Amino acid sequence: MIASLAIMALGAIVLGAALGYASIKFKVEGDPLVEKIDAILPQTQCGQCGYPGCKPYAEAISSGEAEINLCPPGGMDGVRKLADLLGREVKPLVAEEKPKQVAIIDEQTCIGCTLCIQACPVDAIVGAAKQMHTIIGPLCTGCELCIPPCPVECIRMEPLSENLENWKWKYPVVAIRRAA
Repeated sequence: MIASLAIMALGAIVLGAALGYASIKFKVEGDPLVEKIDAILPQTQCGQCGYPGCKPYAEAISSGEAEINLCPPGGMDGVRKLADLLGREVKPLVAEEKPKQVAIIDEQTCIGCTLCIQACPVDAIVGAAKQMHTIIGPLCTGCELCIPPCPVECIRMEPLSENLENWKWKYPVVAIRRAA
């Protein structure tokens, strides 16, 4: 019995050492600039910038392949923050800036085709085939990707009103003077 325990302990030590060596030898480091840029982006994963999500767009900005003004959900506030981070010039948005919005499904008209569920990048739509679907409001990013595939046009976007629960301080427009 002691011999079998010793063999198992030796095996655990050898495998642990091999895993420890592999974690050091094959370590993959991410770009910290990409992480900072990605943290500024709104995480809507909508593709309105021309990239499949916020992370690929952040990588393109970091490598200089993309401009910082391609994200309509981020708005001018996002462009200003990215310009501050990267030391670039603030440019106007390429697309129209829209207010924060959420999708609403007319449940009486919904036929349960599941096309909107497949189109939603953040899984904010729930339902089953040939059953009514609904939107989980707090998860919806307002990207509008669920509207085009709907065959019965039962999805509409409603702007979110600003209240104490979702209000955020706006980026200062006027430069703040430094105390001398």
